Amino acid sequence: MYLRLKKWRSAFLVYLTHQMALPLLKLIRKPEIFPYTAAQLAHFPAGTLGNDLALFLVTKQLSLLPYYARHDLKHILLEYDTTDEGEGSLQCFMLGNRHVSFPVVATVLYCFATMPEYWEKFMTAFKKGRQAPPIADWKWFDILTEPTGKLRQKIQERFK
Repeated sequence: MYLRLKKWRSAFLVYLTHQMALPLLKLIRKPEIFPYTAAQLAHFPAGTLGNDLALFLVTKQLSLLPYYARHDLKHILLEYDTTDEGEGSLQCFMLGNRHVSFPVVATVLYCFATMPEYWEKFMTAFKKGRQAPPIADWKWFDILTEPTGKLRQKIQERFK
């Protein structure tokens, strides 16, 4: 029964993010067109954020979603997996990082309401976000050629 419930809540989280949040965001935000294809990203130098995005997509068997690429870049830089725990942690980090938006708040509320086994990890992610420099306004498409490790250091320098 518990495994069935976990499977349902995962499917519902994917539905909320991909079928509801993405279309809604396209309507209310001016969509920023991602300037590269997955094939082009694969030709970026090894160790850069752009190349790591290409590897991430292949490893996770995901497609490059033009309006969702920034989200995937955050997964890479913050090192949160694409699991329920990872998605919740990423959004808790962003909320802690003072990025208050409908998708962030809705995901955090959903995760806290349905995933009590991860509350401690969500709180840890929130605290890390609180300590990290703000990243929501980074020029995500401009930093694709930068080394991923260097960008991670910028985020993590305050909570070592």
